[in-house]
Formats: sequence, structure tokens, C-alpha cells
Amino acid sequence: MKTKHQFSFEWNQKRYAIAYDTIGQGKPVLLLPAFSTVSSRSEMKGIAEGIANRYQAVTLDWLGFGESDRPAVNYQPALLQQMLEAFVQQTFSEPVAVIAAGHTAGYVLQLAQQQPQTCSCIVLVAPTWRGPLPTMGVPKPVAAAVRQLVRFPVVGQALYQANTTKGFLRLMYGRHVYADESRLTPEFIEQKQQITRQSGARFAPAAFVTGGLDPVSDRQEFITLLRSSPVPVLVILAEQAPPYSKQEMAAMAALPDIQSLTLPGTLGMYEEYAAEVTEATLPFLDAKTITTVVS
Repeated sequence: MKTKHQFSFEWNQKRYAIAYDTIGQGKPVLLLPAFSTVSSRSEMKGIAEGIANRYQAVTLDWLGFGESDRPAVNYQPALLQQMLEAFVQQTFSEPVAVIAAGHTAGYVLQLAQQQPQTCSCIVLVAPTWRGPLPTMGVPKPVAAAVRQLVRFPVVGQALYQANTTKGFLRLMYGRHVYADESRLTPEFIEQKQQITRQSGARFAPAAFVTGGLDPVSDRQEFITLLRSSPVPVLVILAEQAPPYSKQEMAAMAALPDIQSLTLPGTLGMYEEYAAEVTEATLPFLDAKTITTVVS
């Protein structure tokens, strides 16, 4: 049975509520949804339920996303990195396996590098490191200006709502997130849009879209981070990923000592093809968590 929890995170002498769920029993596995306009721990539900008969699955909403608090702070990698570190340190009493989607890959790799005793192994699902506007070639000053514009009370809210209409969300899902457009039912899009209509919903997503949450500055920095991981890593590539993202994933998978495989789907494969991702992930989790315990 799924149980809801809240974690209290302190930043700049203020406390924020971080929402997370637990399901199942056994050794812990932390599941991190990718950053996006509609980021929510509910996206990891399929994988969580798929592993819950062997592990305790913990699904988390990042600060500024999902049902966690969404303060109008300056969202930056240092903030979310500290949130992740505090959550892992205070929630788990043993090394935790982590399944990280999209942009969260860099954050988990940094966690493992800085605090290797906290992680047993890492699964990166359709990993990315660069936000949408930088990927499109938008110069950093322009992207930063857009990020600031979205923060304005009236103009910013209007701009954000224009980019989270049902039609726009369906377009983006069809282009980059889901491979099978028949799954994008009116009910599905309605649920996604509801996530964007919460108070303060625009701040963290605007930071992500404009590159403000990029964990590294270039591919080489990410590759170096991945290559130096002190714990085993499995990279799951998305077969239908956009060309640039697919190229980046292939560069990650080409590294020696990095286990990798390709599954159907694109950037939202962890939700759309949760059963396939779970089936591919369980043998890796079983082997690595058992090895960690024995050693």
C-alpha cells in the first residue's frame, strides 16, 4: 500500500515541505522524475509498483515541482543538489539504489561522487543534461532573460499559461515525451495540465526550460562525472529520443564499464514504458544491491 509522507527541507533559513511516497518493503530504491513543466512523482508510479514486491520504492517530488512546495526562490543546481543530499541523508539508514530520469541524472551522479556511501547503484533512464532552450541553440543571455520574464507576476504568469495549454502540452508530448500518441487522451492531458495550475507552478519549470537547472556545462563534464562514478551505473537509452538527446545518450553508453541497453520510447519512457523499464532494471538492482550487502 502506498503511503504519503513529507520531508522538511531547510534553505536560507526557511523550511519547505517535500512530498514523497513509499510503497513495498525491502531495501530502498529512490525514484526521481525528470524535470519538466509537468514533473511529478506520479510519473514513476509504474516503476514503483513494478518493483514494490521486492523493494521499498520511494518516489519524490523535487522542490518547486509536483506536490512539493513551490516557493518563488532562485532555482539553481546548488539548491536542488542540497535538497537531494539532505533527503537521502535523513531518510535512509543504508545505501540506496537510485532510478533517475532525464535531467536528474547529473544530480544523482554528483550525489554518488560526493557521498559514495549513500548510494548502492544508479539507473539512468533517458538521461539528459541540457535544458530545452539551450538545446535549441538559444544564447544563455536570452534564456536567462526569458527565465526572469516568467518570474514577473502578470506577464510571467500569462506567458507560462500560454505554454501550458492543453494543445501545447499535447504537442510537446507528441514530439518529445511519448512515442505512442494514442496514449495522449484528453483525460491524460487534463491531468498533466492540473499540475501546471498550482500556485507558484511556473518558477522551477522556467528555470529548467531555460537551462537554469543544468547540472553540468557541457558533454565532457557529464561524461567525466559518469566515468568517475564510484558505484555501478546502468544507462537506459530511448529508442525514439530526439536526435540530439539520442546522440548524448549514445556517448554515455559508449563508456567502458557502463552497462547500457536500449528500450522503446522517448524522453518520457520511464512513464510510458514503465513495465519494460522495470523488467530491464530489476536484474541490475538485484545483482548490485546483493553485491553491496555482501561486500
